[in-house]
Amino acid sequence: MATLAILFAVVLLINLIPVFAPPTWMAMSWIGFNVPEGSALLFALVAASAATIGRLVLATFARTLVRGRLMRDADRQNIDVIKAWLEKHSTMTASAFFLYALSPFPSNYLFIAYGLSGLPLRNIGVAFFIGRTVSYTVWARLGKLASTYVDPEFQLEGGYFSVWFVITQLALLGFVYLLTKIDWKTLVEQRKLAWRRSLKRPHDTGRGHTTDS
Repeated sequence: MATLAILFAVVLLINLIPVFAPPTWMAMSWIGFNVPEGSALLFALVAASAATIGRLVLATFARTLVRGRLMRDADRQNIDVIKAWLEKHSTMTASAFFLYALSPFPSNYLFIAYGLSGLPLRNIGVAFFIGRTVSYTVWARLGKLASTYVDPEFQLEGGYFSVWFVITQLALLGFVYLLTKIDWKTLVEQRKLAWRRSLKRPHDTGRGHTTDS
């Protein structure tokens, strides 16, 4: 019981961190390796619950603070275009979250980006939970399998905080920023990728021109 409580707390903390959080699959592999007698499915259910709660809190944070207070009206209106599109394709959106949850890729930026839309989180939360339960079960079983072939005192060298990890995290952070700069109206209606231009202030109009007297 203590192991499950610790697992829940660790996974929840990992999934609450918006940037540079270690991947949860590492924790699942570790627990499968070090507690091979435990139930992989039970571990996965506990971890998936914690991961889903953490990600939904992260998405709520993006919705209430970033979208609600920090985002400019123009950016919010631009995001509302893709919000309307996602509302019309809710089943496809939930399916995408389910498939993504099967992968080992980080999901923090995915939930931050979705939170910026202001859409309800229930459907994607359920899809993510199911997908993570499946993938975490696999990782726990792989860790358990490895424990039968590898010396229990074996320690992995290095950590997750590698150059590649930092680069990918920064790239994903930049991707979220670019989402707010895409002209979604042009993309949805005309199927053309375009970038939003900065709004000019009224007194900037005509700057550089002279008037003859």
